[in-house]
Amino acid sequence: MSAASRTDVAPVATAQAPAWAVFAVASIAVFLVSIDTTVLFAAFGALRSGFAQSTAADLSWVLNAYTVVYAALLVPAGRLADALGRKRVFQLGLLLFLAASAACGAAPTVSILVAARVLQAVGAALLTPASLALVLGAFPADRRAVAVSLWGAVGGLAAALGPSIGAAVVDALGWRWAFFLNLPLGLVAWWRGRNRLTEWRDAKGDASLDGVGIGLLITGVGALAYGIVEADVLGWRSQSVLGALAGGLLLLAVFVPWARRRPNPAVDLSLFADRTYRYVNLATLAFGIAFSMMFFAMFFFLMQVWHYSLPQAGLAVSPGPSLVVPVAMVAGRIAARVGHRPLLVTGSLLYAAGGFWLYLRADTTPDYLGVWLPGLLMTGTAVGMVLPSLSGAAVARLAPARFGVGSAVNQAVRQMGSVLGVAATVAFVGHASPQIADFRSLYLTHVALALITAFLCLRIDTAPSKR
Repeated sequence: MSAASRTDVAPVATAQAPAWAVFAVASIAVFLVSIDTTVLFAAFGALRSGFAQSTAADLSWVLNAYTVVYAALLVPAGRLADALGRKRVFQLGLLLFLAASAACGAAPTVSILVAARVLQAVGAALLTPASLALVLGAFPADRRAVAVSLWGAVGGLAAALGPSIGAAVVDALGWRWAFFLNLPLGLVAWWRGRNRLTEWRDAKGDASLDGVGIGLLITGVGALAYGIVEADVLGWRSQSVLGALAGGLLLLAVFVPWARRRPNPAVDLSLFADRTYRYVNLATLAFGIAFSMMFFAMFFFLMQVWHYSLPQAGLAVSPGPSLVVPVAMVAGRIAARVGHRPLLVTGSLLYAAGGFWLYLRADTTPDYLGVWLPGLLMTGTAVGMVLPSLSGAAVARLAPARFGVGSAVNQAVRQMGSVLGVAATVAFVGHASPQIADFRSLYLTHVALALITAFLCLRIDTAPSKR
Protein backbone atom coordinates (compact mmCIF):
# COMPACT_ATOMS: atom_id res chain seq x y z
CA MET A 1 0.00 0.00 0.00
CA SER A 2 1.41 3.40 -0.96
CA ALA A 3 1.90 6.20 1.51
CA ALA A 4 -0.70 8.27 -0.30
CA SER A 5 -3.39 5.71 0.45
CA ARG A 6 -2.73 5.52 4.17
CA THR A 7 -3.72 7.96 6.89
CA ASP A 8 -0.88 10.28 7.78
CA VAL A 9 -0.92 9.49 11.46
CA ALA A 10 -2.53 6.46 13.07
CA PRO A 11 -5.73 7.39 14.92
CA VAL A 12 -4.50 6.09 18.24
CA ALA A 13 -3.07 7.92 21.24
CA THR A 14 0.71 7.88 21.58
CA ALA A 15 2.75 7.89 24.76
CA GLN A 16 2.82 11.69 24.52
CA ALA A 17 -0.97 11.80 24.28
CA PRO A 18 -2.54 9.28 26.72
CA ALA A 19 -6.21 8.58 26.19
CA TRP A 20 -7.54 10.39 29.26
CA ALA A 21 -5.44 13.49 28.52
CA VAL A 22 -7.07 13.66 25.07
CA PHE A 23 -10.45 13.11 26.69
CA ALA A 24 -9.87 15.96 29.16
CA VAL A 25 -8.98 18.51 26.47
CA ALA A 26 -11.85 17.47 24.20
CA SER A 27 -14.32 17.43 27.08
CA ILE A 28 -13.52 20.96 28.23
CA ALA A 29 -14.29 22.28 24.76
CA VAL A 30 -17.46 20.21 24.40
CA PHE A 31 -18.58 21.33 27.87
CA LEU A 32 -18.37 24.97 26.76
CA VAL A 33 -20.17 24.33 23.47
CA SER A 34 -22.95 22.36 25.16
CA ILE A 35 -23.42 24.83 27.97
CA ASP A 36 -23.90 27.60 25.43
CA THR A 37 -26.95 25.82 24.03
CA THR A 38 -28.81 26.27 27.34
CA VAL A 39 -27.03 28.93 29.44
CA LEU A 40 -29.25 31.62 27.95
CA PHE A 41 -32.35 29.87 29.29
CA ALA A 42 -31.53 31.60 32.58
CA ALA A 43 -30.35 34.81 30.91
CA PHE A 44 -33.49 35.19 28.81
CA GLY A 45 -35.20 37.47 31.30
CA ALA A 46 -32.07 39.64 31.60
CA LEU A 47 -31.89 39.86 27.81
CA ARG A 48 -35.51 41.04 27.71
CA SER A 49 -34.66 43.75 30.23
CA GLY A 50 -31.45 44.71 28.43
CA PHE A 51 -33.20 44.92 25.04
CA ALA A 52 -36.61 46.14 26.14
CA GLN A 53 -37.61 47.09 22.60
CA SER A 54 -37.36 43.47 21.44
CA THR A 55 -40.08 40.82 21.79
CA ALA A 56 -39.62 37.34 23.23
CA ALA A 57 -39.91 35.97 19.69
CA ASP A 58 -37.12 38.31 18.53
CA LEU A 59 -34.86 37.30 21.40
CA SER A 60 -35.51 33.61 20.83
CA TRP A 61 -33.19 33.96 17.83
CA VAL A 62 -30.29 34.64 20.18
CA LEU A 63 -30.77 30.98 21.16
CA ASN A 64 -32.02 29.57 17.88
CA ALA A 65 -29.60 31.24 15.45
CA TYR A 66 -26.77 29.48 17.30
CA THR A 67 -28.52 26.13 17.36
CA VAL A 68 -29.74 26.13 13.75
CA VAL A 69 -26.33 27.01 12.30
CA TYR A 70 -24.56 24.63 14.66
CA ALA A 71 -26.82 21.75 13.63
CA ALA A 72 -26.50 22.42 9.89
CA LEU A 73 -22.69 22.63 9.97
CA LEU A 74 -21.90 19.65 12.21
CA VAL A 75 -21.73 17.06 9.44
CA PRO A 76 -19.68 19.11 6.94
CA ALA A 77 -17.39 20.06 9.83
CA GLY A 78 -16.83 16.38 10.60
CA ARG A 79 -15.76 15.82 7.00
CA LEU A 80 -13.45 18.84 7.18
CA ALA A 81 -11.86 17.45 10.32
CA ASP A 82 -11.12 14.12 8.64
CA ALA A 83 -9.73 15.80 5.50
CA LEU A 84 -7.75 18.70 7.00
CA GLY A 85 -6.77 17.16 10.33
CA ARG A 86 -8.85 16.56 13.44
CA LYS A 87 -6.48 18.39 15.76
CA ARG A 88 -6.15 21.35 13.39
CA VAL A 89 -9.90 21.77 12.92
CA PHE A 90 -10.54 21.28 16.65
CA GLN A 91 -8.06 24.00 17.59
CA LEU A 92 -9.32 26.38 14.88
CA GLY A 93 -12.93 25.85 15.91
CA LEU A 94 -12.11 26.47 19.55
CA LEU A 95 -10.36 29.76 18.77
CA LEU A 96 -13.29 30.94 16.61
CA PHE A 97 -15.75 29.92 19.31
CA LEU A 98 -13.85 31.93 21.92
CA ALA A 99 -13.48 35.01 19.71
CA ALA A 100 -17.20 34.94 18.92
CA SER A 101 -18.01 34.50 22.64
CA ALA A 102 -16.13 37.73 23.35
CA ALA A 103 -18.06 39.45 20.53
CA CYS A 104 -21.37 38.21 21.96
CA GLY A 105 -20.54 39.63 25.37
CA ALA A 106 -19.69 43.02 23.85
CA ALA A 107 -22.68 43.18 21.44
CA PRO A 108 -24.54 46.54 21.63
CA THR A 109 -27.69 45.40 19.75
CA VAL A 110 -29.76 42.28 19.29
CA SER A 111 -28.87 42.04 15.59
CA ILE A 112 -25.13 42.15 16.35
CA LEU A 113 -25.62 39.64 19.15
CA VAL A 114 -27.41 37.24 16.78
CA ALA A 115 -24.65 37.67 14.19
CA ALA A 116 -21.98 36.91 16.80
CA ARG A 117 -23.96 33.85 17.87
CA VAL A 118 -23.85 32.61 14.28
CA LEU A 119 -20.04 32.88 14.29
CA GLN A 120 -19.96 31.16 17.66
CA ALA A 121 -22.00 28.33 16.16
CA VAL A 122 -19.54 27.94 13.29
CA GLY A 123 -16.69 27.49 15.80
CA ALA A 124 -18.76 25.08 17.87
CA ALA A 125 -19.60 23.01 14.79
CA LEU A 126 -15.95 22.77 13.79
CA LEU A 127 -14.74 21.52 17.15
CA THR A 128 -17.54 19.13 18.19
CA PRO A 129 -17.18 16.23 15.69
CA ALA A 130 -13.40 16.62 15.77
CA SER A 131 -13.45 16.27 19.55
CA LEU A 132 -15.37 12.98 19.51
CA ALA A 133 -13.22 11.62 16.69
CA LEU A 134 -10.10 12.47 18.72
CA VAL A 135 -11.55 10.70 21.77
CA LEU A 136 -12.56 7.62 19.77
CA GLY A 137 -9.11 7.45 18.20
CA ALA A 138 -7.44 7.67 21.61
CA PHE A 139 -9.18 4.63 23.13
CA PRO A 140 -8.97 0.93 22.18
CA ALA A 141 -12.17 -0.65 20.88
CA ASP A 142 -13.04 -2.40 24.14
CA ARG A 143 -13.05 0.92 26.06
CA ARG A 144 -14.85 3.09 23.53
CA ALA A 145 -18.36 2.46 24.88
CA VAL A 146 -17.39 3.89 28.27
CA ALA A 147 -15.44 6.77 26.70
CA VAL A 148 -18.32 7.72 24.38
CA SER A 149 -20.83 7.52 27.23
CA LEU A 150 -18.67 9.83 29.35
CA TRP A 151 -18.17 12.20 26.39
CA GLY A 152 -21.93 12.28 25.93
CA ALA A 153 -22.39 12.76 29.67
CA VAL A 154 -20.16 15.84 29.61
CA GLY A 155 -22.35 17.38 26.92
CA GLY A 156 -25.54 16.37 28.70
CA LEU A 157 -24.25 17.68 32.03
CA ALA A 158 -23.21 20.97 30.48
CA ALA A 159 -26.56 21.43 28.75
CA ALA A 160 -28.35 20.59 32.00
CA LEU A 161 -26.09 22.78 34.15
CA GLY A 162 -26.30 25.70 31.71
CA PRO A 163 -29.42 27.24 33.26
CA SER A 164 -28.08 26.93 36.83
CA ILE A 165 -24.65 28.37 36.00
CA GLY A 166 -26.26 31.03 33.84
CA ALA A 167 -28.53 32.09 36.70
CA ALA A 168 -25.62 32.59 39.10
CA VAL A 169 -23.43 34.40 36.59
CA VAL A 170 -26.16 36.62 35.15
CA ASP A 171 -27.44 37.65 38.57
CA ALA A 172 -23.96 38.52 39.83
CA LEU A 173 -22.38 40.03 36.72
CA GLY A 174 -25.05 40.57 34.05
CA TRP A 175 -26.03 38.67 30.90
CA ARG A 176 -22.82 39.55 29.04
CA TRP A 177 -20.85 37.31 31.37
CA ALA A 178 -22.87 34.33 30.21
CA PHE A 179 -20.55 34.60 27.18
CA PHE A 180 -17.36 35.89 28.80
CA LEU A 181 -17.27 32.87 31.14
CA ASN A 182 -16.26 30.72 28.13
CA LEU A 183 -12.91 32.45 27.77
CA PRO A 184 -10.73 31.18 30.67
CA LEU A 185 -11.55 27.48 30.34
CA GLY A 186 -11.55 27.64 26.56
CA LEU A 187 -8.08 29.16 26.43
CA VAL A 188 -6.81 26.48 28.82
CA ALA A 189 -8.22 23.76 26.54
CA TRP A 190 -6.69 25.36 23.43
CA TRP A 191 -3.26 25.70 25.10
CA ARG A 192 -3.21 22.14 26.42
CA GLY A 193 -4.46 20.82 23.09
CA ARG A 194 -1.38 22.15 21.32
CA ASN A 195 0.77 19.46 22.96
CA ARG A 196 -1.68 16.78 24.11
CA LEU A 197 -3.65 16.11 20.95
CA THR A 198 -2.32 13.84 18.21
CA GLU A 199 -3.02 14.87 14.62
CA TRP A 200 -4.98 12.54 12.38
CA ARG A 201 -6.23 13.11 8.86
CA ASP A 202 -7.42 11.04 5.94
CA ALA A 203 -5.03 11.42 3.02
CA LYS A 204 -7.94 10.81 0.63
CA GLY A 205 -10.38 13.01 2.54
CA ASP A 206 -12.59 15.41 0.59
CA ALA A 207 -12.95 18.84 2.20
CA SER A 208 -15.62 20.10 -0.23
CA LEU A 209 -18.81 21.52 1.29
CA ASP A 210 -22.40 21.08 0.16
CA GLY A 211 -23.36 24.76 0.28
CA VAL A 212 -26.84 24.25 -1.17
CA GLY A 213 -27.59 21.44 1.27
CA ILE A 214 -26.38 23.49 4.23
CA GLY A 215 -28.56 26.39 3.06
CA LEU A 216 -31.61 24.15 2.74
CA LEU A 217 -31.12 22.82 6.28
CA ILE A 218 -30.58 26.26 7.85
CA THR A 219 -33.51 27.93 6.11
CA GLY A 220 -35.82 24.92 6.51
CA VAL A 221 -35.29 24.47 10.26
CA GLY A 222 -35.18 28.25 10.75
CA ALA A 223 -38.51 28.69 8.97
CA LEU A 224 -40.14 26.03 11.16
CA ALA A 225 -38.82 27.72 14.30
CA TYR A 226 -40.02 31.12 13.06
CA GLY A 227 -43.50 29.78 12.41
CA ILE A 228 -43.76 28.23 15.87
CA VAL A 229 -42.54 31.27 17.84
CA GLU A 230 -44.63 33.73 15.82
CA ALA A 231 -47.79 31.65 16.16
CA ASP A 232 -48.25 32.90 19.73
CA VAL A 233 -48.40 36.50 18.48
CA LEU A 234 -50.02 36.14 15.05
CA GLY A 235 -52.09 32.99 15.59
CA TRP A 236 -51.76 29.58 14.00
CA ARG A 237 -54.04 30.59 11.11
CA SER A 238 -51.90 33.58 10.17
CA GLN A 239 -50.67 33.50 6.58
CA SER A 240 -47.15 34.35 7.79
CA VAL A 241 -47.13 31.46 10.24
CA LEU A 242 -48.65 28.94 7.82
CA GLY A 243 -46.32 30.12 5.07
CA ALA A 244 -43.25 29.75 7.29
CA LEU A 245 -44.25 26.26 8.44
CA ALA A 246 -45.12 25.09 4.94
CA GLY A 247 -41.95 26.65 3.52
CA GLY A 248 -39.79 25.01 6.15
CA LEU A 249 -41.27 21.57 5.50
CA LEU A 250 -40.91 22.07 1.75
CA LEU A 251 -37.24 23.05 2.02
CA LEU A 252 -36.48 20.02 4.20
CA ALA A 253 -38.36 17.81 1.72
CA VAL A 254 -36.28 19.23 -1.14
CA PHE A 255 -33.12 18.52 0.85
CA VAL A 256 -33.72 14.75 0.76
CA PRO A 257 -33.46 14.19 -3.03
CA TRP A 258 -30.70 16.80 -3.20
CA ALA A 259 -28.63 14.96 -0.59
CA ARG A 260 -29.17 11.62 -2.32
CA ARG A 261 -27.61 12.92 -5.52
CA ARG A 262 -24.59 14.62 -3.96
CA PRO A 263 -21.29 12.72 -3.47
CA ASN A 264 -20.61 14.63 -0.22
CA PRO A 265 -23.96 15.93 1.08
CA ALA A 266 -24.48 18.08 4.16
CA VAL A 267 -26.06 14.96 5.74
CA ASP A 268 -25.07 11.49 4.55
CA LEU A 269 -28.48 9.85 4.22
CA SER A 270 -26.93 6.42 3.60
CA LEU A 271 -26.30 6.20 7.35
CA PHE A 272 -30.04 5.85 7.85
CA ALA A 273 -30.14 2.58 5.94
CA ASP A 274 -29.14 0.96 9.24
CA ARG A 275 -32.29 0.39 11.32
CA THR A 276 -30.66 1.07 14.67
CA TYR A 277 -29.10 4.30 13.46
CA ARG A 278 -32.42 5.41 11.99
CA TYR A 279 -34.33 4.85 15.21
CA VAL A 280 -31.58 6.37 17.37
CA ASN A 281 -31.88 9.61 15.45
CA LEU A 282 -35.67 9.70 15.50
CA ALA A 283 -35.47 9.17 19.26
CA THR A 284 -32.79 11.87 19.52
CA LEU A 285 -35.05 14.36 17.73
CA ALA A 286 -38.01 13.64 20.02
CA PHE A 287 -35.93 13.72 23.19
CA GLY A 288 -34.06 16.85 22.06
CA ILE A 289 -37.37 18.72 21.79
CA ALA A 290 -38.54 17.47 25.20
CA PHE A 291 -35.20 18.22 26.88
CA SER A 292 -35.02 21.85 25.80
CA MET A 293 -38.72 22.41 26.55
CA MET A 294 -38.35 21.14 30.10
CA PHE A 295 -35.24 23.09 31.05
CA PHE A 296 -36.22 26.33 29.32
CA ALA A 297 -39.68 26.25 30.89
CA MET A 298 -38.30 25.68 34.41
CA PHE A 299 -37.11 29.27 34.67
CA PHE A 300 -40.35 30.65 33.29
CA PHE A 301 -42.29 28.67 35.90
CA LEU A 302 -40.11 29.34 38.93
CA MET A 303 -39.73 33.06 38.28
CA GLN A 304 -43.15 33.94 36.87
CA VAL A 305 -45.44 31.56 38.76
CA TRP A 306 -43.61 30.96 42.05
CA HIS A 307 -41.87 34.36 41.87
CA TYR A 308 -38.38 33.07 42.67
CA SER A 309 -35.45 35.39 42.11
CA LEU A 310 -32.98 34.41 39.39
CA PRO A 311 -30.38 32.99 41.83
CA GLN A 312 -33.12 31.11 43.70
CA ALA A 313 -34.35 29.62 40.44
CA GLY A 314 -30.80 28.59 39.52
CA LEU A 315 -30.33 26.81 42.84
CA ALA A 316 -33.77 25.24 42.59
CA VAL A 317 -32.92 23.68 39.22
CA SER A 318 -29.43 22.42 40.13
CA PRO A 319 -30.19 19.06 41.87
CA GLY A 320 -31.38 17.49 38.63
CA PRO A 321 -28.25 18.25 36.56
CA SER A 322 -26.00 17.11 39.41
CA LEU A 323 -27.23 13.55 38.80
CA VAL A 324 -26.30 13.43 35.11
CA VAL A 325 -22.62 12.44 35.32
CA PRO A 326 -22.83 9.79 38.08
CA VAL A 327 -25.85 8.20 36.38
CA ALA A 328 -24.12 8.34 32.99
CA MET A 329 -21.00 6.65 34.36
CA VAL A 330 -23.06 3.71 35.59
CA ALA A 331 -25.12 3.73 32.39
CA GLY A 332 -21.98 3.53 30.23
CA ARG A 333 -20.82 0.39 32.02
CA ILE A 334 -24.25 -1.21 31.71
CA ALA A 335 -24.42 -0.33 28.00
CA ALA A 336 -21.04 -1.97 27.41
CA ARG A 337 -22.44 -5.24 28.79
CA VAL A 338 -26.05 -5.36 27.59
CA GLY A 339 -26.45 -2.59 25.01
CA HIS A 340 -28.23 0.76 25.18
CA ARG A 341 -31.89 -0.21 24.72
CA PRO A 342 -32.77 -1.00 28.37
CA LEU A 343 -31.28 2.32 29.50
CA LEU A 344 -32.98 4.30 26.75
CA VAL A 345 -36.44 2.85 27.27
CA THR A 346 -36.30 3.05 31.07
CA GLY A 347 -34.84 6.56 31.04
CA SER A 348 -37.44 7.83 28.56
CA LEU A 349 -40.29 6.42 30.67
CA LEU A 350 -38.77 8.03 33.76
CA TYR A 351 -38.54 11.35 31.88
CA ALA A 352 -42.23 11.03 30.99
CA ALA A 353 -43.01 10.30 34.65
CA GLY A 354 -41.17 13.47 35.69
CA GLY A 355 -43.20 15.57 33.27
CA PHE A 356 -46.46 13.94 34.35
CA TRP A 357 -45.59 14.55 38.00
CA LEU A 358 -45.22 18.28 37.32
CA TYR A 359 -48.42 18.26 35.27
CA LEU A 360 -50.33 16.82 38.22
CA ARG A 361 -48.66 18.62 41.13
CA ALA A 362 -47.21 21.97 40.08
CA ASP A 363 -49.59 24.88 40.74
CA THR A 364 -49.48 28.46 42.00
CA THR A 365 -48.55 27.45 45.59
CA PRO A 366 -44.75 27.05 45.95
CA ASP A 367 -43.76 23.64 47.34
CA TYR A 368 -40.16 22.91 46.46
CA LEU A 369 -39.58 19.74 48.51
CA GLY A 370 -42.97 18.19 47.90
CA VAL A 371 -43.43 19.06 44.22
CA TRP A 372 -40.37 20.43 42.47
CA LEU A 373 -37.54 18.30 43.89
CA PRO A 374 -39.14 14.91 43.10
CA GLY A 375 -39.73 16.05 39.51
CA LEU A 376 -36.11 17.22 39.23
CA LEU A 377 -34.72 13.96 40.57
CA MET A 378 -36.73 11.98 38.05
CA THR A 379 -35.80 14.14 35.07
CA GLY A 380 -32.14 14.48 36.10
CA THR A 381 -31.73 10.72 36.44
CA ALA A 382 -33.50 10.22 33.12
CA VAL A 383 -31.23 12.67 31.29
CA GLY A 384 -28.17 10.82 32.62
CA MET A 385 -29.58 7.58 31.25
CA VAL A 386 -30.83 8.83 27.88
CA LEU A 387 -28.58 11.56 26.42
CA PRO A 388 -25.22 9.75 26.73
CA SER A 389 -26.85 6.48 25.65
CA LEU A 390 -28.22 8.09 22.50
CA SER A 391 -24.72 9.36 21.65
CA GLY A 392 -23.23 5.94 22.27
CA ALA A 393 -25.93 4.03 20.40
CA ALA A 394 -25.52 6.30 17.38
CA VAL A 395 -21.96 5.11 16.72
CA ALA A 396 -22.15 1.63 18.23
CA ARG A 397 -22.76 -0.16 14.92
CA LEU A 398 -20.74 2.12 12.66
CA ALA A 399 -17.36 1.32 11.13
CA PRO A 400 -14.53 3.36 12.73
CA ALA A 401 -14.15 5.41 9.54
CA ARG A 402 -17.74 6.65 9.96
CA PHE A 403 -17.54 7.55 13.67
CA GLY A 404 -17.07 11.25 12.95
CA VAL A 405 -19.86 11.70 10.43
CA GLY A 406 -22.22 9.37 12.29
CA SER A 407 -21.81 11.24 15.54
CA ALA A 408 -22.08 14.60 13.80
CA VAL A 409 -25.41 13.68 12.21
CA ASN A 410 -26.73 12.51 15.57
CA GLN A 411 -25.62 15.71 17.31
CA ALA A 412 -27.14 17.77 14.49
CA VAL A 413 -30.47 16.00 14.90
CA ARG A 414 -30.40 16.70 18.64
CA GLN A 415 -29.71 20.39 18.01
CA MET A 416 -32.57 20.60 15.53
CA GLY A 417 -34.77 19.15 18.24
CA SER A 418 -33.50 21.83 20.61
CA VAL A 419 -34.47 24.56 18.13
CA LEU A 420 -38.00 23.23 17.93
CA GLY A 421 -38.15 22.82 21.72
CA VAL A 422 -37.12 26.43 22.34
CA ALA A 423 -39.60 27.64 19.75
CA ALA A 424 -42.40 25.58 21.32
CA THR A 425 -41.56 26.84 24.82
CA VAL A 426 -41.71 30.45 23.68
CA ALA A 427 -45.06 29.70 22.04
CA PHE A 428 -46.46 28.00 25.17
CA VAL A 429 -45.17 30.24 27.98
CA GLY A 430 -43.03 33.02 26.47
CA HIS A 431 -45.72 35.69 26.67
CA ALA A 432 -45.92 38.29 29.43
CA SER A 433 -48.20 36.44 31.86
CA PRO A 434 -48.21 32.66 31.35
CA GLN A 435 -50.85 30.78 33.32
CA ILE A 436 -50.80 27.35 34.98
CA ALA A 437 -52.85 26.00 32.08
CA ASP A 438 -50.09 27.03 29.67
CA PHE A 439 -47.49 25.10 31.66
CA ARG A 440 -49.74 22.06 31.94
CA SER A 441 -50.09 21.99 28.16
CA LEU A 442 -46.31 22.17 27.90
CA TYR A 443 -45.85 19.34 30.43
CA LEU A 444 -48.29 17.11 28.55
CA THR A 445 -46.34 17.75 25.35
CA HIS A 446 -43.16 16.83 27.23
CA VAL A 447 -44.77 13.56 28.38
CA ALA A 448 -45.91 12.71 24.86
CA LEU A 449 -42.45 13.31 23.41
CA ALA A 450 -40.80 11.18 26.13
CA LEU A 451 -43.22 8.32 25.43
CA ILE A 452 -42.50 8.61 21.70
CA THR A 453 -38.79 8.40 22.54
CA ALA A 454 -39.34 5.22 24.57
CA PHE A 455 -41.34 3.64 21.76
CA LEU A 456 -38.67 4.45 19.17
CA CYS A 457 -35.91 3.09 21.41
CA LEU A 458 -37.57 -0.33 21.46
CA ARG A 459 -36.20 -0.80 17.93
CA ILE A 460 -32.58 -0.01 18.87
CA ASP A 461 -30.21 -2.97 19.08
CA THR A 462 -26.64 -2.38 20.26
CA ALA A 463 -26.25 -5.41 22.50
CA PRO A 464 -22.79 -7.05 22.22
CA SER A 465 -22.72 -10.08 19.96
CA LYS A 466 -22.80 -13.43 21.77
CA ARG A 467 -20.16 -15.89 20.69
